[in-house]
Amino acid sequence: MLACSPLLSTCLRKSSPTAARPLLLLNPVLAKSRIRPSQPMSSSASTITATAAAAAAPKASSVKLPKPSPKIAGQAKDVWTIVNEAAADAQASLPFPVLNLGQGFFSYNPPDFAIKAAQEALNDVSCNQYSHTKGRPSLRKALAAAYEPSFGRKINWETEIVVTSGANEGMFSAFTAFLSDGDEVIVFEPFFDQYISNIQLPGGKVVYVPLVPPPDNDVRTVSSSEWKVDFEDLKSKISPRTKMIVVNSPHNPVGKVFSREELEKIGQIAVENNIIVLSDEVYDRLYYKPFTRIATLSPELQRLTLTVGSAGKTFSATGWRVGWLIGDAELIKYVSAAHTRICFAVNSPLQEGSAVALQEAIKPENTFFADHVDSYKHKYKIFNRIWDELGLTYTDPEGGYFVLVNFSKVKIPDDYVFPDDVTVGRAKDFRMAYWLIKEIGVVTIPPTEFYLPEHAHLAEKYLRFAVCKTDDYLEQAVERLRLLKPYIQH
Repeated sequence: MLACSPLLSTCLRKSSPTAARPLLLLNPVLAKSRIRPSQPMSSSASTITATAAAAAAPKASSVKLPKPSPKIAGQAKDVWTIVNEAAADAQASLPFPVLNLGQGFFSYNPPDFAIKAAQEALNDVSCNQYSHTKGRPSLRKALAAAYEPSFGRKINWETEIVVTSGANEGMFSAFTAFLSDGDEVIVFEPFFDQYISNIQLPGGKVVYVPLVPPPDNDVRTVSSSEWKVDFEDLKSKISPRTKMIVVNSPHNPVGKVFSREELEKIGQIAVENNIIVLSDEVYDRLYYKPFTRIATLSPELQRLTLTVGSAGKTFSATGWRVGWLIGDAELIKYVSAAHTRICFAVNSPLQEGSAVALQEAIKPENTFFADHVDSYKHKYKIFNRIWDELGLTYTDPEGGYFVLVNFSKVKIPDDYVFPDDVTVGRAKDFRMAYWLIKEIGVVTIPPTEFYLPEHAHLAEKYLRFAVCKTDDYLEQAVERLRLLKPYIQH
């Protein structure tokens, strides 16, 4: 089994993740003072203290702040800031509301049974206090029951599950638990952008393997299954420092559901090289073709795989920030230790809401998950008809709620003026996204944000749209996107 981060190993020896935190010590200055904290100060003492504090306070103009960590400093403005600023600016000038199909947040509420469960949890005294650092027992038991059918085995809810503050914090905990300086992590491009900082902050090095799109995607709509893994490239990137590989299926933003054959090949590489597989399966309730969990392919992969899930994606509740990791007890032990040092515990009422919602959703008579899939098939049918109408090709997704659309036929006026944020060091999809927001009033995401600059050519003709909106919202977007017709060159 792989070793955990030395720092985590030391922390585990010093304390248990469930150990009570020590009481705060009294400030030593106050401890020596004759004026006790509970004893009110006299007016003269208060005046002297205030005067001394004012005299000691440095002038703002004379303070030179220390430099930030190089891991944070110098980063370019991220895509979310760019598109949100452009959208706010566009809303001030356009005669119609800006429609946000960029970020993957929902325009509707979770199901009623989930809302009710969260509301009732607030009336439970225990749900308004710290929960166990590994997660509320009710949620871990519900997760075990929900995942056991697809895992084909019993899951020990006490040792094989940790609940985290969203799937993102769970993945950061996993990287923190197992990466030492210079350890390498394989990531497929395009990638969820948070992977990169989550790997680099604990000292890891990202090694990129791009998915290869079909060469004729300019002239026909393709299936997301046609974006392929170059296995020779993948094998060439394995080194003695390779510690982990990230697999995202269903995939954001391509919508690819990795086939069983592809996962078996990735798994074989992982087993042969003793590499942890971080399987990001947050869209595991939204797939439109057979879906395989890599952890189920062999006993060896069961031991090496950390499966990531999300209540936010499962129940359309991204603001709840409840996620989880499932895996071998020896792996989960260290992920849990890192999680304890990062945020200690996850909010209790929404853990309980997630637990009750899962218990309800997996009842045989509850059709929520099947209905959810059907509703997304309908959303894609509503939305993708505009691309067929306009003659623009796209990648037909097999899972998730994103679609990549090929905008190579759209011609922006040559004299259009762009800010530096979307021109300097950026591929042309940033300019297309900016123009679409400012002139058409539809927010989208340029997918080269999810690539190395040297691989941007693979995706700069595309834009990513999120369909996790009401049907009416999507109908409005379709109508708005018809404004593209004068700009399309066939």
